[in-house]
Amino acid sequence: MRTTLINILTFLLLLVIVTSCSRKKNSFVSRNLHAVGTEYNVLYNGDLALQAGLDELEATYNEDYWDVLPVERMQLKQEVFLPGQKPANPNFERAEEKAVKAVQKHSIFVNEEEFNPQVDDAYLLLGKARYYDQRFVPALEAFNYILQFMPESDQLNQAKIWRERTNMRLENNETAIINLTKLLKEERKIIENEDLANANATLSQAFLNLEQIDSALIYMNRAANLTKNKETIARYKFIAGQLFAKAGQRDSAFVKFDQIIEMHRKVPRRYYVHSFIEKIKLFDNSTDSEVLLLETLNDLEENRENRPWLDHIYSRKAIYFENRDSLNDAVTYYNLSLRAKGGTDQYLRGNNYSALGKISFNQNKYAAAGKYYDSAMVNYVERSQSIDW
Repeated sequence: MRTTLINILTFLLLLVIVTSCSRKKNSFVSRNLHAVGTEYNVLYNGDLALQAGLDELEATYNEDYWDVLPVERMQLKQEVFLPGQKPANPNFERAEEKAVKAVQKHSIFVNEEEFNPQVDDAYLLLGKARYYDQRFVPALEAFNYILQFMPESDQLNQAKIWRERTNMRLENNETAIINLTKLLKEERKIIENEDLANANATLSQAFLNLEQIDSALIYMNRAANLTKNKETIARYKFIAGQLFAKAGQRDSAFVKFDQIIEMHRKVPRRYYVHSFIEKIKLFDNSTDSEVLLLETLNDLEENRENRPWLDHIYSRKAIYFENRDSLNDAVTYYNLSLRAKGGTDQYLRGNNYSALGKISFNQNKYAAAGKYYDSAMVNYVERSQSIDW
């Protein structure tokens, strides 16, 4: 009799738990059980997949230092993605699958409102996976879902920032500027610093897309001062330096590049080396020391840690010699730049061949000049604007 009673009570308890876990009921047990299942299983694996995809993007991204760097290290694809098309990157596909699974199995959507406190994370993951796979319209839908149906979410600010990043990718820069300006004005005091840095950097990129350099500089400087991530600080300061140089404010550009140089091993080597190169590009014969310039070039060349950037260093040294009519040395270093291991900058190779062609032409070596110019044309890629180097 006692055993039967215990079995009946156990069955009733299990029945209560199962019914309480229904996704159609907004109960304390239902909310918390589904939240735990979402966070520690599905979303965890989805976040790992997203990070793996980001690491792959980072490893394959080629930076273009001939123009102002973008805030985000992501190469846009040329092909157009059709509705319903699957992600091209399997990591982003897996992240999207996990996000969708989290929503389908753990969402508690009652009376036009979401009650599982982890579903906003699922939609944020879903939007990011689609964004990085460059399906921007579906990504926008995911971010807008959080804003529309989860007004109490702690991810609201992130969703707003990501929505505007997506708007920029869809060339809605004016919309992004309006919305981000409103966000910073109304909620600046309650936004965490990293989100605040992202918002300012995104706003800067929107102004940069519209060629509004002064406004882009204001927000890029703010972003650099707000983030705590050393790599991000270096990138934002480097962009600010480039913007100052573009605006003709040489001294201010030097300040930014020097700040990166002073960080030295705290930042990725690429920003450290290219800060020197950007300063060299801004060399002024009337005020700067030629002796110091040559010493800097020699130090960069001799440092073994700079081997991945020797093509750029050799090319700058060749320009130094060419400007001083040391043409034999110039030819030597242009050729060293072309032969440097790891050199992948086609535009740099085009410049090197073009410079060799010019030197050969001026020396009446027309056949050689023609071959150099042909090689330059092969390496040049179409650009939206001319490069002053």
